[in-house]
Amino acid sequence: MIAKIILLFIKAYQKTLSPDHGVVGYFTVSSKCRYYPSCSEYCRQSIEKYGAGLGLCAGLKRIARCHPWHEGGYDPVG
Repeated sequence: MIAKIILLFIKAYQKTLSPDHGVVGYFTVSSKCRYYPSCSEYCRQSIEKYGAGLGLCAGLKRIARCHPWHEGGYDPVG
């Protein structure tokens, strides 16, 4: 139940505020995610695979790695 609520918020974020997936992306020049899949998509996939607790932890670790000094690249949910 909690996982479904979190996934609902992530999907709402992706459709509205996300520079990679949402409407806001049409108005921004930069700030695209340096990873593939994007951080929000990674978090969504990890919650679907591992559940709310472990999935959120994996998603937060990924977001912590997303900074200008990291090269990024392909990083699937493992």
